[in-house]
Amino acid sequence: MASVTPPRGMRDFLPADKARRERVLAVIRERYRAHGFDEIETPVMEEFSRLHAGIGGDNEKLAFAVLKRGMDADAIRAAADEPAALSDLGLRYDLTVPLARFYASHRAELPTVFRSIQIAPVWRAERPQKGRYRQFVQCDIDIIGDPSARAEAELVVASLDTLDALGLAGGAIRINDRRLLDWMLGAFGFAADERPGVLITIDKLDKIGPAGVADELRTRGATASAVDAFEAFLLRPQTLEYTPFGERQIRKALPEGAPDDVVAALAGIGGAVAAARPVRPDDIGGVPLVFDPFLVRGMGYYTGTIFELAHPSVDYSLGGGGRYDGMIGRFLGQDVPAVGFSIGFERIVDLVAQTEDAGDAAVVLVHDADVPVAELVALKAALVAEGARVRLERRPKNIKGLLERATADGYASFATVRAGATRDELELRPLDR
Repeated sequence: MASVTPPRGMRDFLPADKARRERVLAVIRERYRAHGFDEIETPVMEEFSRLHAGIGGDNEKLAFAVLKRGMDADAIRAAADEPAALSDLGLRYDLTVPLARFYASHRAELPTVFRSIQIAPVWRAERPQKGRYRQFVQCDIDIIGDPSARAEAELVVASLDTLDALGLAGGAIRINDRRLLDWMLGAFGFAADERPGVLITIDKLDKIGPAGVADELRTRGATASAVDAFEAFLLRPQTLEYTPFGERQIRKALPEGAPDDVVAALAGIGGAVAAARPVRPDDIGGVPLVFDPFLVRGMGYYTGTIFELAHPSVDYSLGGGGRYDGMIGRFLGQDVPAVGFSIGFERIVDLVAQTEDAGDAAVVLVHDADVPVAELVALKAALVAEGARVRLERRPKNIKGLLERATADGYASFATVRAGATRDELELRPLDR
């Protein structure tokens, strides 16, 4: 028998799961809008050449291509070794490339500083495994047209506020700047052409530790003196000191001589976030920002600030983003500053607690077989007019299973309906939840 399961890496969602996802999305949308962002929508497909323009990093290798229309078997075989000849379109692998194209298309119709929301599915040809899917939802906010640190501060505050609204207070954002990373690698002695590969190894620091990073860099053939200098820096004695997030904390984590303008910009973000958010007693350093000089983030289009969202309940990132000032210029012909932050919806939705009142106004009407359809529809309409969500169910021999299913679907109460019953005669009884 043919398989009836979804394609690998893609999922069906039962009604209760779908309702839960929509409730979480509603909170995210409401918080983003409260911070002045406006939602847009872009097509699920973009031109193949745009998705493979060298700005999507490794994600370009995971893009699903769409076969050109009208190609017969001979034409497909003839173009088998030329992907661009086979496909003119592809499914989007993120929401940033479509946003850059959107802005280039509609710049004249948008404000000088444009704050966008995009919440939509994306597709990547991943190897399916726990927590990694081929179709998943991204929740992005971006600010286009503002080159100042104000944009980063707005994104950080909006993202932390959204996490709080979802009941996940206590989150923190790790922050760095790609310009600092490049300067630091240069200070250690790594040549410019070897730095991209060095960053790939540094990105594993949390997993393999300083010795593992140094060993891998030597195996890769990186400049020996630079590896020695970097390893010595990683293993230097450090004094544990909790200072407010600012210039002193940043400089203490870097080699001597870090660029003043970049350090000042990062410190400015910390000051703005501290001003916007009340300090909690357990906030180390007084603000939920942590400078991480070895935060890399793999997307090649980042040009400045980068950040990742962390929460003490899990050991993996819940989101991230960064500044990508060079991307829109690839489509528009002139550079436009841009920075974005993406919440990892598929990871966050599993952490959000089920709200107790989610189905308080949801009612199941269990009716006898002889109740006229007109009476049932009238009773349902009356409850709907009162603001309830109503499901009609014919009484089965065993009502227990029906009520258990209704409870699982988020319904809070039920009533039995007999012929001739009026709205006032309905007795709503709570379901066991």
